[in-house]
Amino acid sequence: MGGIDESIEWDYFDDVFSMVESNFVENFINFQNLVSPSYLLETPYREVLVAVARGDGKLYSVLRKAKLSEGTGEKIIAELVSLDILKVEYSRESPLRTHPKHKLPKDQRAYRIQDKLRFTQPFMRFWFGFVTYYRKDLMQAKGEKFLENFEQHYERLRSLVYEQLCNDLLLHYYENKEPILSSGSYWNVYSEFDILAVTKSKKIILGECKYKDRTVCKNELTKLKQKAAESGIKVDVYALFSKSGFSKELLGMKSNTLLLFDLNDLKVLI
Repeated sequence: MGGIDESIEWDYFDDVFSMVESNFVENFINFQNLVSPSYLLETPYREVLVAVARGDGKLYSVLRKAKLSEGTGEKIIAELVSLDILKVEYSRESPLRTHPKHKLPKDQRAYRIQDKLRFTQPFMRFWFGFVTYYRKDLMQAKGEKFLENFEQHYERLRSLVYEQLCNDLLLHYYENKEPILSSGSYWNVYSEFDILAVTKSKKIILGECKYKDRTVCKNELTKLKQKAAESGIKVDVYALFSKSGFSKELLGMKSNTLLLFDLNDLKVLI
């Protein structure tokens, strides 16, 4: 788990739930001491970091959930970025207002373009997303509620890691074809997308990542195309990533404009 001190030993042959229990319940204090500086465990830093870990990471959403004014919140976030706890994923959305006299629909007038905040270390994201809320119980070696919550929401933790790996795989795939100038998640006033990449020739690649225990079917591609149309994105290539493979119908559609990647394809990143 990124960000863990080398003195901590992990049993990687254990399943993830047993590993979390043996470390974060039975040895809670050892791991709490790894959260540095220690004042991150206190108000208002804790509230900011919990909001980032448990939400979509959008800047003003984080400040609202942490109940901080923009001035105070932005100073705290700047400090957390300087400490290398958080990093900023900048929005690539174009302004809705194209010129001063441009009138926006009423439902868009209050909309603000927001950057996203991400943790630089998976350990910190895990701590503030799952552990810190149950700190009092864990101090007394009571881990039932913590473990129950972790099992219920574990998908939230691994899905973001999977998206990041899929983005790296797409970069690797295009490495010897055409340079990708920008890539990563993309969001705008209409929707959010797991991956939007732009190549040197301005080709747009739109990706969807599915870490599910079922095959991805054609309807997922249809939904992605609908989202792209609603957002006004002119897509050149669609890329689908699936933990459990694809339907025969979708495999039959694979082409230069529809890329399909499964877990086996991720082996090139090892």
